[in-house]
Amino acid sequence: MSDLKGKTVFITGGARRLGRAIALVMAQAGANVAFTFRSSAKETGQTLKQIEAAGVRGLAIECDLRRAEDAAMSVENVLNHFGQIDVLINNAGVFQTAGFEDITVEQWDEVFAVNVRAPFLLSQRCAPALRKARGRIINLGSLGGEKPWATHAHYCSSKAALHMLTQVMAKALAPDIAVNCVAPGMIAAEGTKDSALLERLALRTPMKTNGTPQDVVSAVMYFAAAPHFITGQVLTVDGGLGLT
Repeated sequence: MSDLKGKTVFITGGARRLGRAIALVMAQAGANVAFTFRSSAKETGQTLKQIEAAGVRGLAIECDLRRAEDAAMSVENVLNHFGQIDVLINNAGVFQTAGFEDITVEQWDEVFAVNVRAPFLLSQRCAPALRKARGRIINLGSLGGEKPWATHAHYCSSKAALHMLTQVMAKALAPDIAVNCVAPGMIAAEGTKDSALLERLALRTPMKTNGTPQDVVSAVMYFAAAPHFITGQVLTVDGGLGLT
């Protein structure tokens, strides 16, 4: 963790839930943390206070990652504020459930805009700073990018594309930037309401439990400080659920 002291981490969707958990652990590891948010103004203030309470600097950037110009603006703001970017974490995502024949063009485009296009644009914009820092990109994928879920065609397709983008970027940005992906399975996080679904999936999982945000955070932290030689990997954090 000492490798993160004095470094700048930029995470999308860092105001709440899993993004917030990642942001706070990065701050506790000594990194300055910038994060984007779109509609969680209340949570943003709380997260920013907790980041700064760790003795590091924080920056919250309001932006809509569905807009290419907002993605570019967010990178400029981070560089103007901190002067560097050492780790980019593409965490922001859209998750929707819909029957295959019910998915609209608008839904398809929104999911791909946030889950695939935004990570591409942000990585592209951050690449010069990350090259200078011999930095890292960590994408948040999903078990849905590996398994076909019938009522999540747009989501699964977008995450599969993100997994492939991870591998393409690992080759395209080598040897200066390491690029990896963490793909969570079922995570029992704050706000998960379907307790029956959680129970069913836990029973199907070889480890007989659902994951926690800390399980995912630990995997992200590993890639943030792992040897630079490790790149192009998609690490599934699912308790073995993908094996069933």
